[in-house]
Amino acid sequence: MSEYKLSAQLLGHEADVRAVSYPSSNTIITASRDYSVRIWRQSKPTPPTFEASLLSRGSEYVNSVTFIPPNQNSPDGLVAAGGKDTIIEVKSPKSSSSDNAERLLVGHAHNVCTLDVSPDGKYLVSGGWDGQARVWNLAIWETEFTLTGHEGVSVWAVLALDATTVITGCADKSIRVFDLTKASGGEVTPTATIHTPDVVRALCRMGPNHPTGAQIASASNDGTIRLWKLNGQQVAELHGHESFVYSLAYLPSGEIASAGEDRTVRIWKGKDCVQTITHPAISVWTVAVNPKTGNIVTGASDGIARVFTRHQDQYADAETLKEFEESVKASSIPQQQVGSINKEKLPGPEFLQNKSGTKEGQVQMIKEDNGNITAHQWSMGQQQWINVGTVVDAVGSTGKKVEYQGKSYDYVFDVDIEDGKPPLKLPYNLSENPYERATKFLNDNELPLTYLDNVANFITQNTQGATLGQQSGQAEADPYGTESRYRPGEDTQQQQQIPKVLPQTEYLSITAAKLDAIFNKISNVNKTMISSGRKDTALNPGQEAALQSLKASLQSSGAVSADSVSVAVKIVTEWPYGDRLAGLDVLRCLARYHTAAKFVDAEGNSLLDIAIQSSLPSEEAPNENAVMMGCRTIANLFASADGRSLISSNVNKVLAFLERTLGVDGSEAIGKFNRNVLIAITTAAINLSVLVHKEKLLSPEQRRRLLLLAGAVLRDQNDSEILYRGLVALGTVLTASKAEAATIEGMYGLVNGAGTKSDEERVKGVADECKTLIA
Repeated sequence: MSEYKLSAQLLGHEADVRAVSYPSSNTIITASRDYSVRIWRQSKPTPPTFEASLLSRGSEYVNSVTFIPPNQNSPDGLVAAGGKDTIIEVKSPKSSSSDNAERLLVGHAHNVCTLDVSPDGKYLVSGGWDGQARVWNLAIWETEFTLTGHEGVSVWAVLALDATTVITGCADKSIRVFDLTKASGGEVTPTATIHTPDVVRALCRMGPNHPTGAQIASASNDGTIRLWKLNGQQVAELHGHESFVYSLAYLPSGEIASAGEDRTVRIWKGKDCVQTITHPAISVWTVAVNPKTGNIVTGASDGIARVFTRHQDQYADAETLKEFEESVKASSIPQQQVGSINKEKLPGPEFLQNKSGTKEGQVQMIKEDNGNITAHQWSMGQQQWINVGTVVDAVGSTGKKVEYQGKSYDYVFDVDIEDGKPPLKLPYNLSENPYERATKFLNDNELPLTYLDNVANFITQNTQGATLGQQSGQAEADPYGTESRYRPGEDTQQQQQIPKVLPQTEYLSITAAKLDAIFNKISNVNKTMISSGRKDTALNPGQEAALQSLKASLQSSGAVSADSVSVAVKIVTEWPYGDRLAGLDVLRCLARYHTAAKFVDAEGNSLLDIAIQSSLPSEEAPNENAVMMGCRTIANLFASADGRSLISSNVNKVLAFLERTLGVDGSEAIGKFNRNVLIAITTAAINLSVLVHKEKLLSPEQRRRLLLLAGAVLRDQNDSEILYRGLVALGTVLTASKAEAATIEGMYGLVNGAGTKSDEERVKGVADECKTLIA
């Protein structure tokens, strides 16, 4: 079978093409981060030429699109698209951008990142960052079923397999199979859950006669495509991609097309990669197939959709083919994408003439005569090496400091990881702990924490061999002393000279916040209250104005007024528990200001009292996220002298709240494995330990309770960051007073066990310091 070659380039989008659909041989649909959905219709057969019309333009990124086939009510079919505005818009393909939608499907609370239609065209399935997967009845245009079990974790992929079976792929590393005939009360629980080694980013159905016997395929962040039977049996793994795989499509030939972060689309026959199509872009986000012709269309980060074909009469003209080839050859490949390169050991250009590749897509680095490093990819079909770009130094790899937002960093990486945003800046200093920086990056950009390991590993891999230079004073010392982390390439003597971590001497805060989203949520809830007749609870115009003033103060880090604190208090005390989460988020942002720390309401309740009572009311079933905000508020109160004074005089209240959350008091733990909750608890515990160390506060019994809290974390948790914070809190208390540790049975064993749970040297190091203090 002949190879795919470029057929046409669809030029017109102004940002990443995030989703594509190929419903007929002469019609393509694309969705983009430029807020638009476009219909492309073939206007000329040879060489193929497509003309675009703008179907829709909104105010947010569009990240998913699908085509609903024609029926009696919609003879032209319908286009459904979703994105960051959370609304699924349904329009006729003959509409223009100025025409109203046929339907607006409302139900998701966050980015709608995946859509699929059942083969019979009777229902639409959607998945989003809100952890929801919904089945929409297209006869009545309403949610018929919600698919449960995702627990608030992003649903990256949905597949309407047949008239009664839906499959979802999730950020919790699971594939779930749902039988719609087994719904109860509008909800469907999974009949089977397939656990995978990594986040599931894409799904596709397989044909009935695939040689492996697989029924579905999945793709993951680890670059692996896995083939499954619905009973959970994995029948094959396809290896070849070098980074995230974002999209899959099944070809009428029985092959699979895949697209990913390594700039390639790959064609798989059976278990083998038979063709690699490199794009002149950072990422290939999506691939779709026309089921009749076998042609494929791709969408990439350069804003171009491209059509590829195996039919020679549909190849692009010679000039376009050459231009595409040259654009791939001219691509700049950041060195961090290819890892460490020893230029002196690379072969010269003669290698390409004398040596053949051993498999499709194999990459060989070549040192050119001018000193440049070029990447070449082996094509089995063409039996030759194809130049796919020039390797360029990563930002910061020269050893010079890079300025970003007024600060100097060793590295500033471009990271294109989030659906719905252009590349994000990731600054990093070699003195920092990769997990701390990765956590801050995800929090600052409101990305799912499921990416934590990926981002931290990205940092570690792309700074391999880098060490702290003679630049003392330019970068602030890491308060955790994480210079002690292991870095490949450093010798043992260097690692032995690394400073100790304990005791912690600085208070920590959790202040990163998406203020627009928080205040928009409050505004929307308030409008709902007013429209439903609950004006006594809703904010009045004066309070709404105070809230906007507060937002401006938080954005500028300016002073906050007592009136604005009162408005936040009203939200968290008078609004229903289920509606007050955004208000609790505002409260924790306020907690670092002395005005908030000094606040007392008419009943004499302090901000600490209000945070505890409103995040964990005795009459309500606990909400993990609300309790997390309560813990964050406690942590942030340490930012001001007034806040520390408030905590000092109410230590028993604080300890009781943390004990209740962890379940140390004998009750059921709240969010036992919720990383955000545990980070907030251990941050508060660290701040209490600093209070012990710096100001010699807390009674012996209170110190003992704090050690028991830290011990519970070390016993029950395995996450490296949580273990690290728990050990820092425990060790800092021990530097001030060792007596209490002697009264706690098994403390040494807990610390020793925590040190063995993680492969990170920083965890092992602080565990060793704690053991020395206990011994």
